[in-house]
Amino acid sequence: MAAKGSTFKTCGCRDQDGKLLGKKCPKLRRGKGRWSSTHGSWNYQLELPPTAAGARRSPLRRGGFTTQDTADAELNRAKELLAIATDDTARVQIADLIVPTVRATKALPDPNEVRRKVRTGQDLSRAITVGEYLETWLAGRRNLREGTRRSYASHIELYLKPHLGHILLERLRVTDVDRIFDAIDELNEQITTARESADPRLRAKVKGRRVVGPATKQRIRATLRSALNKAIKQRLIEINVASLVELPSGKAPKALVWTDERIAEWEQAFNEHTETMNARRRRQARLEPHKRIGDRINRLDAYIGAPRPSKVMVWTPALTKQFLQRARGHRLYAQFHLIACRGLRRGESCGLRWSDLDLRAGTAAIRWQITQIGPDTFQGKPKSDAGEATISLDSTTIKELRAHKTRQNTERLAAGDAWTETGFVFTTPTGQPVDPNDVTDQFERLSMEAGLPPIRLHDLRHGAATFLLAAGYDMKVVQETLRLSSIAIASDIYTSVLPQLGRQAAEDAAALIHNAHHPTSHPPEPSSATITPLPPHAQPNGDANPHPDTGQSQTHDPDGPDSDTNAQAS
Repeated sequence: MAAKGSTFKTCGCRDQDGKLLGKKCPKLRRGKGRWSSTHGSWNYQLELPPTAAGARRSPLRRGGFTTQDTADAELNRAKELLAIATDDTARVQIADLIVPTVRATKALPDPNEVRRKVRTGQDLSRAITVGEYLETWLAGRRNLREGTRRSYASHIELYLKPHLGHILLERLRVTDVDRIFDAIDELNEQITTARESADPRLRAKVKGRRVVGPATKQRIRATLRSALNKAIKQRLIEINVASLVELPSGKAPKALVWTDERIAEWEQAFNEHTETMNARRRRQARLEPHKRIGDRINRLDAYIGAPRPSKVMVWTPALTKQFLQRARGHRLYAQFHLIACRGLRRGESCGLRWSDLDLRAGTAAIRWQITQIGPDTFQGKPKSDAGEATISLDSTTIKELRAHKTRQNTERLAAGDAWTETGFVFTTPTGQPVDPNDVTDQFERLSMEAGLPPIRLHDLRHGAATFLLAAGYDMKVVQETLRLSSIAIASDIYTSVLPQLGRQAAEDAAALIHNAHHPTSHPPEPSSATITPLPPHAQPNGDANPHPDTGQSQTHDPDGPDSDTNAQAS
């Protein structure tokens, strides 16, 4: 049944008794009964269906239109809304939606949104905000890793809800999402300015705040995009506006090797950074004498904070050996050796259990990891499905793990009743699993004491990959050894490798051109100057049968003597 409605003109004039004249005002009409174009305004009235209880509902009245055409247009839009209903129940629900929407927004609901909700069977009386939906979405993600859940929750609480939480989900637009990242850029500028300021009050305001980089922006958008994808599946919205937002690339930086030239540049940067921070501390000490601030920065803080050529830096084999020599004797030496030679992630090495090791067969099953967020640690599966695998161990690493087990047995006896048997390979002196952050702290201190340019603990893993490439193995071996989900990831990260590897590739390519011969002529006799020897694992007639992961002969004695060559190649 079509809704009944009409348009009419009225004004605010009153008679001598103070009563509104309304539609009876003589000024509304001009000569010959035509409507005045300067007096009064147009209105419409639409009859609405009764309430769900059957009670009569007041008509929908709207006024203030300058022309009859605009009043007719909105009246027809209101009729269109009621015509969307396929039954009386839906007509009542649409009327229930029209009345509060007009009261709150001074506008009618969008017919397209109402039509979509009716088509998908949604409750028209329920208007969910972005903030409400994000909370519901996160609560429904039951199989998330704890670290991922906390990351999502952080993005929602710090960025998404403050800027988008009040917006109705169905009315979220690209410009709304853009404003999040505009606000982040403004905050980054404030943090940078405050940190460089000599005003202690400004610095106090940003204490503990970190500049949000491109990679974090990408992750914030990914959180919103994932939530909106679920909303599309639920037919709450039709377009994922987060996918349409343009952001700077959050691609991981390329790995760079610490060459002599880069080390020299870093040493200069380290000295300049130290002088700058010392000057800042002296200035701060003068402004805040009551805080007893020292006039020199801690050397380890300066070592870690000095600018580097890239976020991802890799030691050469010689530098890695120098670190291991300095770390020898440290109670976690075997852990550092394992990461450097076999490329385990920090959390994977912390989560390794003795039951996962088969030292006789020379294998380690990577099945667990320990992650740390703030002071809290969590045990769970590896980062990805590809990360859960069994890897081969080289003979030197096997030897170090056996020595570490002996050391741990000694600590167990020394701890006595204080020892807790947890089954982990790397533990505290009382048997508890080591915290990942503590392992990082020890690594950074040992690196500084060894006189080495700084890298992250995770960069030992990158070093293990580049050593495989330098030894002649292809990207597929790197992917399998580091348990990456795809060979493309390995290629993206490790296109910058050891300088000697790039030089050898250039020599091989040039030799291929300069030694080319015409198809009808006889090839020249080979000479040692033009033939590049194949890596040992690639020799076609070798007696050894190399292991596909380590490249070592399977006939090699796993309990053989320690070898610097083996340690570096692995």
